Amino acid sequence: MITLSPRLFIASFVLLLSVSLCSSVLNQESFKQCLTRNSQVPISFTIAFYSPNNASSFTSVLESTAQNLRYLVPSMPKPDFIFTPTHESQVQAAVICAKKQGIHLRVRSGGHDYEGLSYVSLIEKPFMVLDLAKLRAVNVDIRHNTAWIQAGATIGEVYYRISEKSAFHGFPAGLCTTLGIGGHITGGAYGSMMRKYGLGADNVLDARIVDVNGKILDRAAMGEDLFWAIRGGGGGSFGVILWWKIKLVPVPKTVTVFTVSRSLEQNGTKLLYRWQQVAPKIDENLFIRVLIQPGNSSVAGKRTVITSYNALFLGGADRLLQVMKRSFPELGLTRKDCLETSWIKSILYIAGYPNGTPPDVLLQGKSTSKAYFKSKSDFVRKLVPEIALEGLWKRFLLEDGPLMIWNPYGGMMSRIPESSIPFPHRKGTLYKIQYVTGWIDGEKNTEKHLQWMKRFYNYMAPYVSMFPREAYVNYRDLDLGMNQRNKTSFSRAWNWGSRYFKDNFRRLVLVKTKVDPENFFRHEQSIPPLPIRKD
Repeated sequence: MITLSPRLFIASFVLLLSVSLCSSVLNQESFKQCLTRNSQVPISFTIAFYSPNNASSFTSVLESTAQNLRYLVPSMPKPDFIFTPTHESQVQAAVICAKKQGIHLRVRSGGHDYEGLSYVSLIEKPFMVLDLAKLRAVNVDIRHNTAWIQAGATIGEVYYRISEKSAFHGFPAGLCTTLGIGGHITGGAYGSMMRKYGLGADNVLDARIVDVNGKILDRAAMGEDLFWAIRGGGGGSFGVILWWKIKLVPVPKTVTVFTVSRSLEQNGTKLLYRWQQVAPKIDENLFIRVLIQPGNSSVAGKRTVITSYNALFLGGADRLLQVMKRSFPELGLTRKDCLETSWIKSILYIAGYPNGTPPDVLLQGKSTSKAYFKSKSDFVRKLVPEIALEGLWKRFLLEDGPLMIWNPYGGMMSRIPESSIPFPHRKGTLYKIQYVTGWIDGEKNTEKHLQWMKRFYNYMAPYVSMFPREAYVNYRDLDLGMNQRNKTSFSRAWNWGSRYFKDNFRRLVLVKTKVDPENFFRHEQSIPPLPIRKD
């Protein structure tokens, strides 16, 4: 056995570190040269290329759209560099060069990305981030009821640009306006008009993507199998989304919104049980979600649970009140609770902006809010009994900053076949639950909060979908399983794949095997190809 003196050990460590840094610099320089050779448009590297050598700008860009502080702590792996293209030919060049030089590529369009998979690699280094934030054009064509939208735009920007052209057109996608549209639609894209028109991904007509060979393909060139896969099959598996062509949907000149809150002491448990029966079957023009948070009751000093019924109705208040009186009188909705407004202003209301906020706030782009958080999801196919809800509240109030959001299904969501696109959670689904716990006391208490979430999620197991226990791919959850370093298999990925996609997972694997057999586009939960036969 050979041992090193402390001085020699330190010298050896410094030498290895310097070699590693040198190698990183060489990777960057050769990558830049490759980009220059392969891009049809000149690249200004001072505004498009960021590395740790310039720590302040690199950190600023890295953290610009990252929302989960769990993945920004110093111990998390950082990319060797970030490239922010300004033209689609530069995206092509990035794919070609990353493949040629063996640099692992992560693609970011700037969404919420709960597990940081677009800017952190837990499975391999070196890696780079291809950040599409500068590709955010929105071209609306009211005459043909369509729009072409670039992947780096936010859904709020898309909504605003539609409303600029028409007060009678909309698009059925996310409730959070800071979502990056590129990744949002790859997972499905649900929102407050889903019961009327389905998901954002259900309303995509065409797309432009960069494939594994650096070619730009539209729907005709990519074929129907790949076009099927990218609309709900999850981001980062099949190529780089450049553009979506979306179908606009009609919205009335006047819509109505409301939020009515009830505590447990105000019959909150029975009301929520009733909501389960009503919300998936009510008029499909009405979307009533429930936000569940801790709060203070009228009983002094007592912490309780507040259920807030937050709704959009595609019509006027008088008609809404008739629907509610007939189907959900228990909520006690009154005319005073209702706010009649335009569709674009209802977007601001549902997103939580204060009344009177001008719609052009949606052009501010990506969110800058950050927190430590963990999220999970469930789909519910049978009523959760009142006694189970009472047990849920006891566990809910044990955590510091918990939140649940219950989103109703039914309507159009029940009429679209499970195999229409990869998103399978359709007929028979009553509602979806999102569980969130957030904290501000830093990394030191992370494990405590993660353990609470694990216990809370386990408690719900008997009351939600089973075999598989379904989950929403846009709420990535690494607890469900991870691919290993450059090694993925159908069997290993089945646990999370079947939960996100049910039987559609098999078809996704076949598409992946066809278009990316060597698994260039990969991350911790990317779709795996079948093993390459070596005859």
